[in-house]
Amino acid sequence: MLYQIPSFLLDVIVGLLGGACLLRLYMQYHRVPFGNPLGRFVFAISDWIVLPLRKVLPSIGRWDLSSLVAAWLLVMAKFLLLWLLIGNFSRLAVLPLVSLIGLLQLAVSGLTALLVVYAVLSWVPNASSMLLDLITRLADPLVRPLRRFIPLVGGVDLSPLAAIVLLQVVAIVLGSLMGWAWTLGR
Repeated sequence: MLYQIPSFLLDVIVGLLGGACLLRLYMQYHRVPFGNPLGRFVFAISDWIVLPLRKVLPSIGRWDLSSLVAAWLLVMAKFLLLWLLIGNFSRLAVLPLVSLIGLLQLAVSGLTALLVVYAVLSWVPNASSMLLDLITRLADPLVRPLRRFIPLVGGVDLSPLAAIVLLQVVAIVLGSLMGWAWTLGR
């Protein structure tokens, strides 16, 4: 219990802050405008870590490295705090690798949540058009390639479901990689 509560709280905090940094990166890459409530929220909770990093990490094309590094640092801080809590200092050498896998897991979780919201909003006839347009712009790069192979079934687009299944396969692989990375530190 003394480990589970801090672990849960850190998962929530890092999920929110790191997820905002990753969403910022994703929105900037796809040139989605930030002048909406979601964009303003993302800036509000990620500026404190992204802006200082931006002074030393330039963007590469459309890739905002400062947002990516900020998310990675947040995940690394989470694992470091948890390892310090349990007093296991032997795993510190694999901290960057474990944090990278944790960052990928966070990205997969965020994309899965985005696709679930996209699927639900696409079924709601009176969904807010501004919110639906934003979510569609974010989800479309994920489902567009699948639409070439998956036809509509009874007028229903199954490409979000297929994308979620593929993301869950990636999550399983990342979980196995995380287990392997943990064994490296022992």
